[in-house]
Amino acid sequence: MDKTLEILKAISDRSRLRILMLLYIRPLCVCEIQDVMQITISTVSKHLSILKNVGLVSDEKDGKWVNYFLNKDTQDTILQQVVLMLPMWLSGDREIENDKMKVINVDRIQICSTNLA
Repeated sequence: MDKTLEILKAISDRSRLRILMLLYIRPLCVCEIQDVMQITISTVSKHLSILKNVGLVSDEKDGKWVNYFLNKDTQDTILQQVVLMLPMWLSGDREIENDKMKVINVDRIQICSTNLA
């Protein structure tokens, strides 16, 4: 039951649900998530850390970027169910729909160089 509680706590935050739905679309770096959600990079990193700790998110180094992606290939049945159900649970949410439109136009080269300047 402890693992289930950890997962439920991780998804009980609006920002973390938004991040998961962004990652459902495609892998993203911290700067891209920050740009779409308009929250600080440190806050994005904190949320990603929580999601990564429970196994919902994984990361992979790609040159100077770290790409975060939804862990769709997990063997954990609880995580599999959460990942499978997320789009259904959140369909029609205006904020999620707005995020989906924004993430299409996110340009990491432009965003990350601006954030690092």
